Amino acid sequence: MFVADAIPGERVVARVTDVQHDRYWRAETLEVLRASADRRPHVWPEASVERAPEQRAGGAEFGHIRVDRQRDLKAEVLRDALARMGGVELDTPVRPVDPALALGASLDLGTGYRTRMRLHVAGDGTVGPYAARSHTVVPVASVPLAVPELARIAPIAERFPGARAVDLVAPSVGDPEVVVVTGERMPRAARPTIEERVGDRRFRLDRDGFWQVHRGAAATLTRAVQELVDADLFDPRAANLDLYGGVGLLAAAIGDRFGETVRITSVESDARATEHAGANLADWVGARAVTVRVDRFLDDLAAEAGNGALAADRARFRDATVVLDPPRSGAGRHVIERLAELAPRQLVYVACDPVALARDVGLLRERGYELVEVRAFDLFPNTHHVEAVARLTAIV
Repeated sequence: MFVADAIPGERVVARVTDVQHDRYWRAETLEVLRASADRRPHVWPEASVERAPEQRAGGAEFGHIRVDRQRDLKAEVLRDALARMGGVELDTPVRPVDPALALGASLDLGTGYRTRMRLHVAGDGTVGPYAARSHTVVPVASVPLAVPELARIAPIAERFPGARAVDLVAPSVGDPEVVVVTGERMPRAARPTIEERVGDRRFRLDRDGFWQVHRGAAATLTRAVQELVDADLFDPRAANLDLYGGVGLLAAAIGDRFGETVRITSVESDARATEHAGANLADWVGARAVTVRVDRFLDDLAAEAGNGALAADRARFRDATVVLDPPRSGAGRHVIERLAELAPRQLVYVACDPVALARDVGLLRERGYELVEVRAFDLFPNTHHVEAVARLTAIV
């Protein structure tokens, strides 16, 4: 049973809200009878167990747990998933963001880190987050997970009749913005852009495009990918790939580590992101960005590599390093099968869901890959989410 707003070992009064037959039940805590030593006052009063469940702000479901215990719980989930679905016994601690990269976020409280936040709008124009697992807008007096510059300008006391949502965006270059979302689709070429800085490098992207929400996340993942790639297995001339590449963050991480002669193709289905990736990767003569779904891109590569006349191309892929950062659902069986056919030397897999990662690790192990190392990072404090970066190498 999954009991929201409780901690393992506590005694609570709970109400069952969802029964998935013999798979699991969901329940919500109504009262805490015997509290855990790991319980603390919720960092977001509007999400506290003292409120009725339907009036608790969603998006900070671990906010009542001490941060170090949050990380332990996330590590337990990752370890269990890798054992059950990946067939690997591995104890991986969940690390906090390096204070030098956190840029003012509170590592002790897990607050002040979100550079992006969406507030929803109710029928009467009231703004706020949704209550957990519902579309009920909860009015709030604070947004403690937001970076301070967004918390200061969040229009939580205002009304926006007719709007669909209010987005808060604080890029690392330029001023924070409040964006009222009406539902009208803006022409692609007219979409506002912003810049994000990671170390000495800048990335251009659409204001509403994807970027990691934690202020230190992009730098953390850049460093992790750079460190996890085995330099002895890396060939800068091979057909290296950055799958689900977005605006080129991780392809640039590879280029910055291995030099301007690196050959790498960033693959992304979003055309605007690919346009930005092409410009963001212009420093590397061998870098390119293509707009296509990853599964279709790999289907085409596998078909070409199966042609006997292209033996040299097959060799280029066997020498390759592949970085992939799929959506929460993971890469999945089809993509894994295609990658295994191409047989790159090493894979660096960035995952935001431990179960999807473990499933894909299991599929890769069945196809001749070994899980060498996993690093996990607490990029979403006060939530159950955890980011992991894994390296797998082909078994020779």
